Amino acid sequence: MNNTMMHKKTVSVISYLTIIGWIIAFINYRNGAKSSLAKFHLEQSFGLAIMVIVTNIIMTIPIYFDSFFILLLIINNMGLVILWIAGLISAYYGVRLPLPFIGFYFKDKFRFIQ
Repeated sequence: MNNTMMHKKTVSVISYLTIIGWIIAFINYRNGAKSSLAKFHLEQSFGLAIMVIVTNIIMTIPIYFDSFFILLLIINNMGLVILWIAGLISAYYGVRLPLPFIGFYFKDKFRFIQ
């Protein structure tokens, strides 16, 4: 394996580390680190990022009407962190284990990850 090319497991793990990590992993995936494992985790982490953005936007709006919703936002984000950790562990061990509850929605949904 070429030293400039990341290992498929490394690409998988990096895809869960911020948006910059996802972009680095995606670029390396497109430049030759292609594997079904890397593709799977790029899809899972991208889907999780979308879930984070959408749920935070949706759950922030009611906070303007009642501060009780802050508690729901915190619980939501704790759940998303748990999903993130599950995905990161799955990538670290090199297995294709979908994110609990939501992972099956992301399989083969993002056509730009080929």
